[in-house]
Amino acid sequence: MTNGDNPTYRKHNSFVDLRPRHGALWETVIARIEALQNEPLRGNGLSDAFRGILDHALQDILAYDEKNTPCLRLTPSVVEEINTLADHELARYLVHRYRYEIHPQLAILDEYPPYLQIEPSSICNYRCVFCFESDKTFTRRSAGFMGHMPLDLFQRIIDEIHGKIEFISLASRGEPLLCPDIEKMLAYTRGKFLNLKMNTNASLLDERKCHAILQGGVKTLVFSADAAAEPLYSQLRVGGKLDNVLANVERFQKIRVTQYPEANIITRVSGVKMSDQQNLDEMQNLWGSLVDQVAFVNYNPWEDTYHSPVNSVLQPCSDLWRRMFVWWDGKVNPCDVDYKSTLQVGTFTMSNLGKIWRSAEYEALREMHLTNNRQRKEPCRRCSVV
Repeated sequence: MTNGDNPTYRKHNSFVDLRPRHGALWETVIARIEALQNEPLRGNGLSDAFRGILDHALQDILAYDEKNTPCLRLTPSVVEEINTLADHELARYLVHRYRYEIHPQLAILDEYPPYLQIEPSSICNYRCVFCFESDKTFTRRSAGFMGHMPLDLFQRIIDEIHGKIEFISLASRGEPLLCPDIEKMLAYTRGKFLNLKMNTNASLLDERKCHAILQGGVKTLVFSADAAAEPLYSQLRVGGKLDNVLANVERFQKIRVTQYPEANIITRVSGVKMSDQQNLDEMQNLWGSLVDQVAFVNYNPWEDTYHSPVNSVLQPCSDLWRRMFVWWDGKVNPCDVDYKSTLQVGTFTMSNLGKIWRSAEYEALREMHLTNNRQRKEPCRRCSVV
């Protein structure tokens, strides 16, 4: 998308289209949210600060005014997430959804990021044309970027953020199912987060991993696939085979339906929209019976950030207030467009995540963006994320 002459990419709202298999239960969700106005339900163990955020969220949703911006909206994906929650989780979810959606627009910072991405592995078995894994200076083992997160490091991260961050992803630069300890990691997250998302290309999704996902803490499982037929699939996802991925997703769905019918998990096939050859109707026809949602997201040209042309984007990157990344080796980075960590703001092994989130280095980067000076920073001046 463009903003005047400046190319911009809104990663937090990047769906080209999202089609749910079942119609979202809007009326049911609204009724549940209206019930939160009753004092006994509103409290729900929230701090005073979070109760104030909940009031703002309820006002936005129940007294909707299209003139009010920024304003928390109920999108189809949010409605489906709410449908997976118990009543006692709803108030907490709306608080953290508000922090994720609205606080970055207002440059509001609290003790922890609204969203944390944890990287079980930076290694990938694909070389997708739209991904930085195609950058040989990144994937060459001698460069030092490749590795798997140790289980004890993962557990220490989870221990710190449990009860503080509710939205997390187990994915970033690599394929999480390549991590030798991924099954133990998934088990360690069970029951600890309102929304834990995992992205996978599904090429390694064997029966053991299907059970580990369904027994673990995953609430949204995204199968990354960009086409409904060959040769387009393998032209985009270099190193992959559509037949293999389709069989694995079919296996997952069969295990889910027959052995975990009560599992509160949303499955989605999501592709990167690169060209008119990619057709969502065809995607729906192939994948629609196997997953809950089929979607395309906008393409973000980040496969070689460091050699992209300098642009004229001045708007601050909202990710500086929205999310934080922890790589496999404990490095903490403010974004994954900077996949070589030139903006590294700390190391988890040297400090806790709350302190890093509020550190002087992080605040200096935010201030640079707020004062229209992102052009002074590499690779921010080559990046279009806002």
